[in-house]
Amino acid sequence: MASKVGRVKSLSRRSFLKFVGGASLVGVTLNLTGCGKPITPDKAIGGNGWMPTQYNAPGNWPTSVRGRVPIDPENPAIVRDDQKCILCGQCIEVCEKIQSVFGNYELPIKKEFVCVNCGQCIQWCPSGAISERDDVNKVFKALADPNVTVVVQTAPATRIGLGEEFGMPVGTNVQGKQVAALRKLGFDVVFDTNFTADLTIMEEGTELVKRVTGELHHPIPQMTSCCPGWVKFVEYFYPELIPNLSSAKSPQQMEGALIKTYFAEKKEVDPKKIFSVAIMPCTAKKFECQRPEMNSASKELNDSKVSPDVDVVLTTRELARMIKRSGIDFASLPEEEYDKLMGTGTGAGVIFGTTGGVMEAAVRSAYYLITGQQPPAALWNLTPVRGMQGVKEAAVNIPGVGDVKVAVISGLANARKVMDQMKAGHAPWAFMEIMACPGGCEYGGGQPRASSPPSDEDRNRRAASLYNIDAKAKLRNSHDNPEIKQIYADFLTAPMSEKAEELLHTHYVSRAEDFIPKKSEENKLY
Repeated sequence: MASKVGRVKSLSRRSFLKFVGGASLVGVTLNLTGCGKPITPDKAIGGNGWMPTQYNAPGNWPTSVRGRVPIDPENPAIVRDDQKCILCGQCIEVCEKIQSVFGNYELPIKKEFVCVNCGQCIQWCPSGAISERDDVNKVFKALADPNVTVVVQTAPATRIGLGEEFGMPVGTNVQGKQVAALRKLGFDVVFDTNFTADLTIMEEGTELVKRVTGELHHPIPQMTSCCPGWVKFVEYFYPELIPNLSSAKSPQQMEGALIKTYFAEKKEVDPKKIFSVAIMPCTAKKFECQRPEMNSASKELNDSKVSPDVDVVLTTRELARMIKRSGIDFASLPEEEYDKLMGTGTGAGVIFGTTGGVMEAAVRSAYYLITGQQPPAALWNLTPVRGMQGVKEAAVNIPGVGDVKVAVISGLANARKVMDQMKAGHAPWAFMEIMACPGGCEYGGGQPRASSPPSDEDRNRRAASLYNIDAKAKLRNSHDNPEIKQIYADFLTAPMSEKAEELLHTHYVSRAEDFIPKKSEENKLY
């Protein structure tokens, strides 16, 4: 018989819990510290919430074992390492209480595990068991191919998050170093998503003006559509409100479509040989780029061999891992500038990275689009829509229109309350900005993880950095961006033109048939 000496089986934290629970050891107490407040007792063991199979019946498990949210093995955005999971329930806490996704559907699931891909569970997971789906190797492979032109875009919030991965204070603006790092990694072209944030304002703002004036027969209020987690939330839980969503794509997807059409045409690059990468603070962007609707370049060029508009999305954390793997001394890098054509952004574009920023940028250009005059300085510091409150309201007086009421919401539990009010007939706003993540993109699921659960202190520091960039910008209105003027003159003709509609706008689909939503009591706006 073979000797058992030296055969050591690794024992994970989860296996240890199972061993202790079955051994009935006297005097042993398990307390998983650092996991925050417990969920309600009825969901700890044998409750109505989803639990791993072995916890579906009452037993002698410690009350600290609270389960976890289900993650589909095919989820394009997030994954879980079971060896690291300590079943502390923090992912349930954020998904149910902060995002109002978990627990708002009946079992069994019909088609797929309900998930808006926001990645807030990553930020709350104390053991690092949940992370983004790692696509770094796909990008390294493209960079190593001499026959491929690799084009990258960077979102507004990445520049005030990336530095934290290299020991810099929270909110440090590393825009120039980030550009330098991307070039050192081998990216052929480095663009700024701020450019298409400005473009989004032109398209979304024009759409809003047409809705308000009655030229476009779509319902009011118009709701932003640049957050893919929020859009999927509407598709799941409020499909009847899909017509209220702006048809404008997110800045990421606008840039992706233009990279393989406008950029390819201008620079005489074969679009079939372009590999488009987006660096985002968001895990839901990984889902968004894979949506079948996001293949506009292929349709525009009538060439099925052109890959999707954005081939790969990397989070801020993934970019940091690429930089570290490549041995790049990030702190010592010089400041470099984005490439031209689609690399110029305004202060309005950069504040897309925080809650209220899209609204503030939109109001500035809506004022211009309606009146033909530059917005007053007061609209460069629209304080009612700033800050970390979950629901904010403001009224902006625009000559010829009067007071335009707007609302800003971040965090999907807050959005649920407001959507329920809309269904009940209370919707006094013309325009609404909604972000899935509390505080907006600057603390998205792909941003650097703090040593403690997300806090408004860190969110405010990151947001303050974005507002500081805006305040110091030479251009603060999206409509003043010279590259925006150029792309309309050379390629798109005008906002919401036929070509703009084909490349920059999209539609959304109901996902309500995928599950049975739970009926909830009417929420009150606060």
